Amino acid sequence: MDIKKYLQDKGVEFTVETHVPTFTAQEVAAADHISGYMLAKVVVIKADNRFVMAVTPAPRLIDTEKLRHILGAETVRLAEEREMEALFPDCEVGAEPPFGHLYDLETLLDYQLALHEDIVMQAGTHRETIRMRYADYARLVRPTVADFTVPTPMPVG
Repeated sequence: MDIKKYLQDKGVEFTVETHVPTFTAQEVAAADHISGYMLAKVVVIKADNRFVMAVTPAPRLIDTEKLRHILGAETVRLAEEREMEALFPDCEVGAEPPFGHLYDLETLLDYQLALHEDIVMQAGTHRETIRMRYADYARLVRPTVADFTVPTPMPVG
């Protein structure tokens, strides 16, 4: 899936930023000179026997108990790297764009991302990001918006 072509075909305005390869969501936000709260971090969860795409602001962590409750699942765990490779064969692992519907995945979006006019995301590589209007993203993806994250703990010392 070429996410840029998909957005062009849908008539969505967006910009692309290219930067040095980055491997954490906070590094991506720093490379793009944006708040981590605008950057959509994709976390794939296995809830019982199905995979779900959970999209969070970069500086937040998933509260698995909240997520388990929202999904009505008995168990939730992070997808393993080999599972990610199988789910997203066209993406570099860890750089998946937050378009679960294009991969037959339910998409949950933490409500804090919906508070911004724009949303920034990785474009399938560790070198490119896409910035687009949140309203366009929501129209295309139709994510379930919920509260399922907690702040990243501050380091001690």
